Amino acid sequence: MSRALIIVDVQNDFCEGGSMGVDGGAAVAASITELLADPANHDRWMVKVLTRDWHIDPGNHWAAPNEAPNFVDTWPVHCQAGTHGAGFHRDLRVASDEIFSKGLHAACYSGFEGRANSDQTSLYDWLKAQAITEVEIVGIATDHCIRATALDSISAGFTTTVLLDQCAGVAADTTAMALAAMASAGVILVD
Repeated sequence: MSRALIIVDVQNDFCEGGSMGVDGGAAVAASITELLADPANHDRWMVKVLTRDWHIDPGNHWAAPNEAPNFVDTWPVHCQAGTHGAGFHRDLRVASDEIFSKGLHAACYSGFEGRANSDQTSLYDWLKAQAITEVEIVGIATDHCIRATALDSISAGFTTTVLLDQCAGVAADTTAMALAAMASAGVILVD
């Protein structure tokens, strides 16, 4: 087996009640936990990793004070390193093999922009060191960080599957565009 599970950004700020809460975020956290707990999946993944936004000073990724975010290039303050909002949702329970933090000083959407907490290895290099050839991706949000992570994964040569039942998108139209882009690139989409 050479498959990894990448759990993308299931953080408090991206779930209901957070500064950029996505409808269904908490349900995704619980659904991922159920997926992991299912005995049928005991040997499904060689490794399981978490990605997270971990912003210290991401520049203009955060809207300037007293300016409204445009939700394209600028966003409300979110996932500030060390805050409750940056923490993983309480309903997500996983024994991960590594956590990859991204966006310390810049906008980052793809988990492949993250660095391992243990030694700052890139996600790509870490997966290759584990002899991973296939990844399954779950998390938040389908139309942003899931999309970016899946497209980088397929571009890096990994067989890439997105498990849609364990994902939540921000908006129907941008989610539909993300699904089309992923499918066009060769990402396998599973309901």
